Amino acid sequence: MERNFEKVEEILKKHGYEKKNLIKILLDVQKEYRHIPKEVVNYLSVALDIPPAKIFGVATFYAQFSLKPKGEYTILICDGTACHMEGSMSLIKVIEEEVGVKPGEVTQDLKFSLDKVGCLGACALAPAMVINGEVYGNLTPEKTKEILRKLKEGDDR
Repeated sequence: MERNFEKVEEILKKHGYEKKNLIKILLDVQKEYRHIPKEVVNYLSVALDIPPAKIFGVATFYAQFSLKPKGEYTILICDGTACHMEGSMSLIKVIEEEVGVKPGEVTQDLKFSLDKVGCLGACALAPAMVINGEVYGNLTPEKTKEILRKLKEGDDR
């Protein structure tokens, strides 16, 4: 799908095409598109000379620290509503079952918190979740359960 990047150019111009304004740029992109499309990440990557992975990382980092509540392991999962990505809602159910917490809640022992966001800027890795800033992508229910079991057992590597 080819996009018209006029709006992105306007956003870049507004922020002076400066790397230091990446978070502001991403916020404006998200307002414009309701998510951060992969094509726009690639466009920004070229325009700002920033690797796409760093742009995904900045978007994810910003999302992580703008949400509450927090557990020892803060789990963020894209709810897929912005880009209609399938699979995210089923992963939320898996996480709820595995750690016993619903979006917006923290477990009683304060070990896990879960929140869903409209966009993690990681569509290329969808379905994806972020745990304490680390992106886990291309998830299946089985892979998600394995990751959460390791965290519950204290093996966060």
